[in-house]
Amino acid sequence: MPSLQHIRRKITSVKSTQKITKAMKMVAAAKLKRAQDRILSARPYAQKMATVLKSLIRGVNRDQHPLLHRRKARKIELIVITADRGLCGAFNANILRRAQDFIREKREAGFKVGISVVGRKARDFFRRRDIAPRQMWVQIFDRLNYAHGAEIGQDIIGRYIEEKFDELYLLYNEFKSVMQQRVAIDKLLPIEPPEAVETVTGSYLYEPDETAVLARLLPKYVEAQVFRALLESAAGELGARMTAMDAASRNAGEMIRKMTLVYNKTRQAVITKELMDIVGGAEAMRGG
Repeated sequence: MPSLQHIRRKITSVKSTQKITKAMKMVAAAKLKRAQDRILSARPYAQKMATVLKSLIRGVNRDQHPLLHRRKARKIELIVITADRGLCGAFNANILRRAQDFIREKREAGFKVGISVVGRKARDFFRRRDIAPRQMWVQIFDRLNYAHGAEIGQDIIGRYIEEKFDELYLLYNEFKSVMQQRVAIDKLLPIEPPEAVETVTGSYLYEPDETAVLARLLPKYVEAQVFRALLESAAGELGARMTAMDAASRNAGEMIRKMTLVYNKTRQAVITKELMDIVGGAEAMRGG
Protein backbone atom coordinates (compact mmCIF):
# COMPACT_ATOMS: atom_id res chain seq x y z
CA MET A 1 0.00 0.00 0.00
CA PRO A 2 1.47 3.40 -0.98
CA SER A 3 2.16 5.83 1.82
CA LEU A 4 -0.03 8.91 2.31
CA GLN A 5 3.00 11.16 1.86
CA HIS A 6 3.82 9.53 -1.51
CA ILE A 7 0.24 10.00 -2.75
CA ARG A 8 0.18 13.64 -1.58
CA ARG A 9 3.39 14.33 -3.46
CA LYS A 10 1.97 12.81 -6.64
CA ILE A 11 -1.21 14.88 -6.34
CA THR A 12 0.83 18.06 -5.79
CA SER A 13 3.02 17.21 -8.81
CA VAL A 14 0.04 16.65 -11.11
CA LYS A 15 -1.60 19.88 -9.89
CA SER A 16 1.58 21.78 -10.75
CA THR A 17 1.62 20.21 -14.20
CA GLN A 18 -2.04 21.11 -14.66
CA LYS A 19 -1.28 24.76 -13.89
CA ILE A 20 1.38 24.73 -16.61
CA THR A 21 -0.89 23.11 -19.22
CA LYS A 22 -3.69 25.57 -18.44
CA ALA A 23 -1.29 28.49 -18.78
CA MET A 24 0.04 27.15 -22.10
CA LYS A 25 -3.52 26.75 -23.37
CA MET A 26 -4.31 30.35 -22.46
CA VAL A 27 -1.16 31.66 -24.17
CA ALA A 28 -1.90 29.64 -27.32
CA ALA A 29 -5.51 30.87 -27.35
CA ALA A 30 -4.36 34.48 -27.03
CA LYS A 31 -1.92 34.14 -29.94
CA LEU A 32 -4.29 32.09 -32.09
CA LYS A 33 -6.72 34.95 -32.75
CA ARG A 34 -3.99 37.09 -34.31
CA ALA A 35 -2.62 34.14 -36.29
CA GLN A 36 -6.11 33.38 -37.62
CA ASP A 37 -6.58 37.00 -38.68
CA ARG A 38 -3.24 36.97 -40.50
CA ILE A 39 -3.95 33.79 -42.44
CA LEU A 40 -7.46 34.91 -43.34
CA SER A 41 -5.96 38.13 -44.67
CA ALA A 42 -3.19 36.35 -46.60
CA ARG A 43 -5.38 33.80 -48.35
CA PRO A 44 -7.36 36.27 -50.53
CA TYR A 45 -4.11 37.95 -51.61
CA ALA A 46 -2.57 34.61 -52.62
CA GLN A 47 -5.75 33.55 -54.41
CA LYS A 48 -6.07 36.83 -56.33
CA MET A 49 -2.42 36.64 -57.34
CA ALA A 50 -3.07 33.11 -58.61
CA THR A 51 -6.03 34.42 -60.61
CA VAL A 52 -3.96 37.12 -62.31
CA LEU A 53 -1.16 34.62 -62.91
CA LYS A 54 -3.57 32.24 -64.59
CA SER A 55 -4.71 34.96 -66.95
CA LEU A 56 -1.14 35.98 -67.70
CA ILE A 57 0.27 32.48 -68.27
CA ARG A 58 -2.64 31.38 -70.45
CA GLY A 59 -1.18 32.67 -73.71
CA VAL A 60 2.51 32.85 -72.79
CA ASN A 61 5.30 30.64 -74.03
CA ARG A 62 6.43 28.66 -70.95
CA ASP A 63 10.05 28.87 -72.01
CA GLN A 64 9.82 32.64 -71.72
CA HIS A 65 10.66 32.56 -68.00
CA PRO A 66 12.81 30.00 -66.13
CA LEU A 67 10.23 29.60 -63.34
CA LEU A 68 7.70 28.37 -65.91
CA HIS A 69 10.08 26.21 -67.92
CA ARG A 70 9.51 22.49 -67.48
CA ARG A 71 12.52 20.22 -67.61
CA LYS A 72 12.91 16.51 -67.04
CA ALA A 73 12.63 15.92 -63.30
CA ARG A 74 15.64 14.12 -61.87
CA LYS A 75 16.34 16.13 -58.72
CA ILE A 76 13.61 17.15 -56.28
CA GLU A 77 13.79 19.44 -53.28
CA LEU A 78 11.34 19.19 -50.39
CA ILE A 79 10.84 22.00 -47.88
CA VAL A 80 9.46 20.59 -44.64
CA ILE A 81 7.73 23.10 -42.35
CA THR A 82 7.29 22.15 -38.69
CA ALA A 83 7.12 24.01 -35.39
CA ASP A 84 10.09 25.08 -33.28
CA ARG A 85 8.53 23.58 -30.15
CA GLY A 86 6.63 20.47 -29.19
CA LEU A 87 3.67 19.94 -26.86
CA CYS A 88 1.22 20.36 -29.73
CA GLY A 89 -0.14 16.87 -30.15
CA ALA A 90 0.56 15.10 -33.44
CA PHE A 91 1.21 18.37 -35.29
CA ASN A 92 4.91 17.73 -35.94
CA ALA A 93 4.70 13.93 -36.08
CA ASN A 94 2.15 14.00 -38.93
CA ILE A 95 4.37 16.26 -41.03
CA LEU A 96 7.54 14.26 -40.40
CA ARG A 97 5.80 10.96 -41.13
CA ARG A 98 4.52 12.34 -44.44
CA ALA A 99 8.00 13.67 -45.26
CA GLN A 100 9.51 10.21 -44.75
CA ASP A 101 6.85 8.65 -46.98
CA PHE A 102 7.40 11.27 -49.70
CA ILE A 103 11.18 10.83 -49.66
CA ARG A 104 10.88 7.05 -49.80
CA GLU A 105 8.34 7.13 -52.66
CA LYS A 106 10.41 9.52 -54.77
CA ARG A 107 13.69 7.69 -54.19
CA GLU A 108 12.08 4.37 -55.08
CA ALA A 109 10.88 6.04 -58.30
CA GLY A 110 14.51 6.95 -59.14
CA PHE A 111 14.56 10.62 -58.08
CA LYS A 112 17.28 12.31 -56.08
CA VAL A 113 15.64 14.12 -53.14
CA GLY A 114 17.13 17.03 -51.20
CA ILE A 115 15.73 18.45 -47.97
CA SER A 116 15.38 21.96 -46.59
CA VAL A 117 13.62 22.57 -43.29
CA VAL A 118 11.74 25.29 -41.47
CA GLY A 119 11.40 24.74 -37.72
CA ARG A 120 13.63 23.20 -35.07
CA LYS A 121 11.61 19.97 -34.87
CA ALA A 122 12.27 19.12 -38.52
CA ARG A 123 15.95 20.06 -38.20
CA ASP A 124 16.46 17.82 -35.17
CA PHE A 125 14.44 14.98 -36.71
CA PHE A 126 16.59 14.74 -39.84
CA ARG A 127 19.83 15.28 -37.94
CA ARG A 128 19.07 12.26 -35.76
CA ARG A 129 18.71 10.22 -38.95
CA ASP A 130 22.01 11.46 -40.42
CA ILE A 131 20.19 13.43 -43.13
CA ALA A 132 21.81 16.84 -43.52
CA PRO A 133 19.28 19.49 -44.63
CA ARG A 134 20.59 21.79 -47.36
CA GLN A 135 19.12 24.88 -45.73
CA MET A 136 17.56 25.50 -42.33
CA TRP A 137 15.35 28.30 -41.01
CA VAL A 138 14.62 28.01 -37.29
CA GLN A 139 13.16 30.23 -34.56
CA ILE A 140 11.24 32.42 -37.03
CA PHE A 141 7.63 31.82 -35.96
CA ASP A 142 7.69 34.12 -32.92
CA ARG A 143 8.54 37.05 -35.20
CA LEU A 144 7.10 35.79 -38.47
CA ASN A 145 6.70 38.39 -41.24
CA TYR A 146 6.75 38.60 -45.02
CA ALA A 147 10.53 39.02 -45.06
CA HIS A 148 10.90 35.37 -43.99
CA GLY A 149 8.75 34.20 -46.89
CA ALA A 150 10.73 36.44 -49.25
CA GLU A 151 14.06 35.09 -47.97
CA ILE A 152 13.02 31.46 -48.43
CA GLY A 153 11.41 32.25 -51.78
CA GLN A 154 14.51 33.99 -53.14
CA ASP A 155 16.70 31.11 -51.96
CA ILE A 156 14.69 28.46 -53.79
CA ILE A 157 14.17 30.63 -56.88
CA GLY A 158 17.93 31.15 -57.21
CA ARG A 159 18.69 27.45 -56.88
CA TYR A 160 15.93 26.50 -59.29
CA ILE A 161 17.21 28.90 -61.95
CA GLU A 162 20.73 27.47 -61.40
CA GLU A 163 19.17 24.01 -62.03
CA LYS A 164 20.23 22.67 -58.63
CA PHE A 165 16.87 20.86 -58.64
CA ASP A 166 14.05 20.35 -61.13
CA GLU A 167 10.96 20.41 -58.91
CA LEU A 168 10.23 21.89 -55.51
CA TYR A 169 7.53 20.83 -53.05
CA LEU A 170 6.26 22.50 -49.87
CA LEU A 171 5.11 20.23 -47.03
CA TYR A 172 3.19 21.93 -44.22
CA ASN A 173 0.10 21.80 -42.01
CA GLU A 174 -2.81 23.70 -43.51
CA PHE A 175 -4.95 25.41 -40.88
CA LYS A 176 -8.59 24.31 -41.01
CA SER A 177 -9.82 25.01 -37.49
CA VAL A 178 -8.65 24.90 -33.89
CA MET A 179 -9.40 21.19 -33.85
CA GLN A 180 -8.16 20.31 -37.33
CA GLN A 181 -5.02 20.76 -39.39
CA ARG A 182 -4.51 19.07 -42.76
CA VAL A 183 -1.11 17.91 -43.99
CA ALA A 184 -0.64 19.56 -47.38
CA ILE A 185 2.05 19.05 -49.99
CA ASP A 186 2.14 21.60 -52.81
CA LYS A 187 4.28 21.57 -55.93
CA LEU A 188 5.66 25.10 -56.06
CA LEU A 189 8.24 24.92 -58.87
CA PRO A 190 8.02 24.88 -61.79
CA ILE A 191 4.99 27.15 -61.55
CA GLU A 192 1.91 25.58 -63.07
CA PRO A 193 -1.15 27.57 -64.15
CA PRO A 194 -3.34 27.55 -61.02
CA GLU A 195 -6.49 25.48 -61.45
CA ALA A 196 -8.54 26.01 -58.30
CA VAL A 197 -9.18 29.71 -58.84
CA GLU A 198 -12.11 31.73 -60.07
CA THR A 199 -12.70 31.93 -63.79
CA VAL A 200 -11.15 35.03 -65.22
CA THR A 201 -13.58 37.12 -67.21
CA GLY A 202 -12.57 39.86 -69.56
CA SER A 203 -8.90 40.74 -69.91
CA TYR A 204 -6.18 42.73 -68.20
CA LEU A 205 -4.09 45.53 -69.64
CA TYR A 206 -0.41 45.04 -68.81
CA GLU A 207 2.04 47.88 -68.58
CA PRO A 208 4.74 47.96 -69.86
CA ASP A 209 4.07 44.49 -71.34
CA GLU A 210 3.19 40.93 -70.30
CA THR A 211 6.79 39.76 -70.32
CA ALA A 212 7.93 42.45 -67.87
CA VAL A 213 4.93 41.91 -65.62
CA LEU A 214 5.54 38.16 -65.68
CA ALA A 215 9.18 38.62 -64.67
CA ARG A 216 8.09 40.65 -61.61
CA LEU A 217 4.99 38.65 -60.72
CA LEU A 218 6.39 35.10 -60.74
CA PRO A 219 8.98 35.64 -57.96
CA LYS A 220 6.34 37.49 -55.91
CA TYR A 221 3.97 34.58 -56.43
CA VAL A 222 6.56 32.13 -55.06
CA GLU A 223 7.27 34.36 -52.06
CA ALA A 224 3.55 34.79 -51.35
CA GLN A 225 2.91 31.06 -51.46
CA VAL A 226 5.83 30.35 -49.11
CA PHE A 227 4.64 33.06 -46.71
CA ARG A 228 1.08 31.68 -46.81
CA ALA A 229 2.41 28.20 -45.95
CA LEU A 230 4.34 29.66 -43.01
CA LEU A 231 1.21 31.45 -41.76
CA GLU A 232 -0.85 28.27 -42.17
CA SER A 233 1.70 26.33 -40.16
CA ALA A 234 1.93 29.00 -37.44
CA ALA A 235 -1.85 29.10 -36.97
CA GLY A 236 -2.08 25.31 -37.11
CA GLU A 237 0.60 24.94 -34.45
CA LEU A 238 -1.24 27.25 -32.05
CA GLY A 239 -4.54 25.48 -32.68
CA ALA A 240 -2.93 22.08 -32.11
CA ARG A 241 -1.19 23.28 -28.94
CA MET A 242 -4.39 24.78 -27.58
CA THR A 243 -6.25 21.50 -28.19
CA ALA A 244 -3.42 19.37 -26.77
CA MET A 245 -3.07 21.48 -23.62
CA ASP A 246 -6.83 21.44 -23.06
CA ALA A 247 -6.80 17.64 -23.28
CA ALA A 248 -3.76 17.48 -20.97
CA SER A 249 -5.48 19.72 -18.39
CA ARG A 250 -8.60 17.56 -18.43
CA ASN A 251 -6.52 14.39 -18.11
CA ALA A 252 -4.63 15.91 -15.21
CA GLY A 253 -7.94 16.76 -13.51
CA GLU A 254 -9.06 13.15 -13.93
CA MET A 255 -5.77 11.89 -12.48
CA ILE A 256 -6.12 14.21 -9.50
CA ARG A 257 -9.66 12.96 -8.89
CA LYS A 258 -8.58 9.30 -9.00
CA MET A 259 -5.52 9.87 -6.81
CA THR A 260 -7.63 11.81 -4.29
CA LEU A 261 -9.96 8.80 -4.03
CA VAL A 262 -6.95 6.53 -3.50
CA TYR A 263 -5.61 8.96 -0.91
CA ASN A 264 -8.92 9.01 1.00
CA LYS A 265 -9.23 5.23 0.92
CA THR A 266 -5.65 4.81 2.06
CA ARG A 267 -6.17 7.31 4.89
CA GLN A 268 -9.33 5.49 6.00
CA ALA A 269 -7.43 2.21 5.96
CA VAL A 270 -4.63 3.73 8.04
CA ILE A 271 -7.11 5.18 10.55
CA THR A 272 -8.96 1.85 10.78
CA LYS A 273 -5.70 0.00 11.35
CA GLU A 274 -4.67 2.44 14.09
CA LEU A 275 -8.07 2.06 15.80
CA MET A 276 -7.75 -1.70 15.64
CA ASP A 277 -4.28 -1.48 17.15
CA ILE A 278 -5.63 0.72 19.97
CA VAL A 279 -8.55 -1.61 20.62
CA GLY A 280 -6.25 -4.62 20.49
CA GLY A 281 -3.87 -2.97 22.93
CA ALA A 282 -6.69 -2.11 25.30
CA GLU A 283 -7.99 -5.67 25.23
CA ALA A 284 -4.52 -6.97 25.89
CA MET A 285 -4.16 -4.69 28.92
CA ARG A 286 -7.51 -5.86 30.34
CA GLY A 287 -6.52 -9.46 29.80
CA GLY A 288 -3.24 -8.81 31.55
